[in-house]
Amino acid sequence: MTGGATGGATGGATGGATGGAWDHEYDVVVVGSGFGGMTAALAAAAEGLDALVIEKMPTFGGSSALSGGGVWIPNNPVNVRAGVRDSTERARTYLQAIVDHDVPAARIDAFLEAGPAALEFLERHTRHVRFQRVPGYADYHPEAPGGEPEGRTIEPVPIDLRKLGDDEALLTRNPLMKAPAGMYVTQAEYRKLTQVMTTWAGRRTALRIGVRTFLTKLARRRTASLGAAGTARFRLALRDAGVPLWLETPMTDLVTDDGGAVVGLAATRHDRPIRIRARRGVILAAGGFERDAEMRRRYQREPVNATWTSGAEGNTGDAIRAGMALGAATDLMDDAWWGPSVDTGGPGIFILAERALPGAIVVNSAGRRYVNEASPYVNFVHTMYDRHGQDGVSHVPSYLIIDQRYRNRYPFSQVPPRRPFPKSWVKYGIVTIADSLDELAGAIGVPADALAETVRRNNEMAAAGRDPDFGKGDSAYDRYYGDPANRPNPCLAPVGEPPFYSFRLVPGDLGTKGGLVCDERSRVLREDGTPIPGLYATGNTSASVMGHDYAGAGATIGPAIAFGYVAAREIARRPSPVEASRARPTSPAP
Repeated sequence: MTGGATGGATGGATGGATGGAWDHEYDVVVVGSGFGGMTAALAAAAEGLDALVIEKMPTFGGSSALSGGGVWIPNNPVNVRAGVRDSTERARTYLQAIVDHDVPAARIDAFLEAGPAALEFLERHTRHVRFQRVPGYADYHPEAPGGEPEGRTIEPVPIDLRKLGDDEALLTRNPLMKAPAGMYVTQAEYRKLTQVMTTWAGRRTALRIGVRTFLTKLARRRTASLGAAGTARFRLALRDAGVPLWLETPMTDLVTDDGGAVVGLAATRHDRPIRIRARRGVILAAGGFERDAEMRRRYQREPVNATWTSGAEGNTGDAIRAGMALGAATDLMDDAWWGPSVDTGGPGIFILAERALPGAIVVNSAGRRYVNEASPYVNFVHTMYDRHGQDGVSHVPSYLIIDQRYRNRYPFSQVPPRRPFPKSWVKYGIVTIADSLDELAGAIGVPADALAETVRRNNEMAAAGRDPDFGKGDSAYDRYYGDPANRPNPCLAPVGEPPFYSFRLVPGDLGTKGGLVCDERSRVLREDGTPIPGLYATGNTSASVMGHDYAGAGATIGPAIAFGYVAAREIARRPSPVEASRARPTSPAP
């Protein structure tokens, strides 16, 4: 997921005819402070260019900071050092298999080439940006040609936030990810924590985290992991490189010259309008439009709700609209990085491991299963939408159902095993609790006989260890979040021990994946396929290189880093400002 979004204007562009002096000048202006935007700024600085990062929000990091921080880049140097056997050709075969014809081959090739190079650059040119392997986190389609059952995902190395100094207070933090003081959990540890009641690996992980938390508190460290750690590391690298980061500086317009080239932007800073000249180019790395209700209604399937997203608050599509105002083409606007989420009446609770663990089933309004509960989250919601309304059956919302056996064994969201759900969850209908399946069916409004039959069928399959209906547990990805202590299938268990619990599932997301069409050089393209001079994009501001699918954990951030790096390198190869001015005069003049 990419960084914070740009400012709250209509997205129109102003031409050279508007005149006026520039308030500031830089070679490159980057809009958005997520991993993609900060990579672009660091790469530009390393090329000797004068770079600036502007951020709409009062905190930096955007959706990158809120995320798990995973980075999916095949054949990356971290995994190579860990002995992972991968190749660009295998990864190309995999992406071609899952993306099909949604993305030009040249753009896939550019990602596969630039991704490892970008990570090598970050390791070589910064003291702080460091990643580690997430062992065994399977690609989301590991059985597809070129898929990797052991995974390609890496994550940021945890970091003591005290290194940020005053900037620590300006780091975007996830209000839903609360932990005791001193505690932090990596992606690699998260899966094992779900097995704390059932496996020795889970118990050892919990013990290690407990000891580490004690020592962290004793040393008064404030250690962060996941996306927050990565964002902190990038911020420190920006400081070392001398790249300024301006918060509360929303872009209001792109500025073009008489020939239609982007030569800068208009923004608001300290409550006054300013104009920033970009002598070499503007890079839009400002996230998607998940927080804009009107854009979602216009481009996406109903029912959709901007409050269900887990994306950053500032991601309201301003950069995408600004590019469209210049004639930029868009693609994949109907899609998102979907994930089934618990309906809270406000921001949804993104459900990941919970539905893959044994003893969880999901049913529609007819009380029937319709999907592999453990399937990749984007595919899960695609199925939810594709089935919605068929034969008069609603699939939005759906209902995730578990029993007390599940609660005794596994955490749910941040509620540990055997702990009661918060009273507020019961009061506001986030969870429905009943002593029998009939009572539960009546409470959630599904046919009792159908639900009973669905549970009977599930229990029969759990005993056999195979799901012939939807294949739950067949994929290595399913099994990654399953419970290896549950046999014969780590993802299947009977449902039958009261009380029973139900959660309303809606189509949440990690952000939208549609945006400005870019070529393999990160240049924003017009409808006729020609590039808009001076304008580049990466991350969720651009149409995803993953098309309508999702290759693996971090397939949002990995391409954001890769194409941010590509954009900066492309800008560095352009003619110098003197040569450009000789070839084509620009206005307004500085």
